[in-house]
Amino acid sequence: MRTETLAGRSPYRALSATVLAAATLALTACGGAEVAAPPQDPSAGASTQAGAAEAARIGAAGSGCELPVTFGLAESWQAEAVAPMAPDDPLAELARRGPLTMVCEIDAKPAGNIGFLRVWTGDGGQARASLEAFLGTEAREPAYTELRIGDRPAVEVTYQTKSALDDGMKPERAFAVQTARGIVAVSLDSADSEEHTEMLPAYELAKRTLTVTR
Repeated sequence: MRTETLAGRSPYRALSATVLAAATLALTACGGAEVAAPPQDPSAGASTQAGAAEAARIGAAGSGCELPVTFGLAESWQAEAVAPMAPDDPLAELARRGPLTMVCEIDAKPAGNIGFLRVWTGDGGQARASLEAFLGTEAREPAYTELRIGDRPAVEVTYQTKSALDDGMKPERAFAVQTARGIVAVSLDSADSEEHTEMLPAYELAKRTLTVTR
């Protein structure tokens, strides 16, 4: 994770940050608060090759986003619930991909990156089918992996999509797990390939620490 400030980035990244911030304000509920860090576990250290260390936990009541799962957040990442939107709201399509609806947005900007972890939920269905519909037709080279997350069968997909900064392609990924309340998916949405690489430990932390609670 880089320590440079957003102000030190190129004009293109500054523009990207502005656009992403504006979209976030339109999509998220007012009054979101940064997740409070839990008491420190003496066994928890700094980030290692296995991924980022857990600095807070999201998903429980009062954590910023109430979800059917909980998982760890990397240091300084800030979570905010996404307010439900009426179907005729012009912004509603931005918060829905296939059968999944965005319910939580976890911002990387306080940690020095441009992008988000986003949590999506949907009723019923299978994890892989939900991810396939989630990707739609714009994703390139999707590769699916069957695995277990939170002691539940799950599916992860890696794929390529067009960068918002240029005409090049950038990597993205998401995983989905089935709960008693339906499908929960977590996606890593970054501005470009470099940001994707730097944000990946936080995504891996969420996958590694996820627990299904409902």
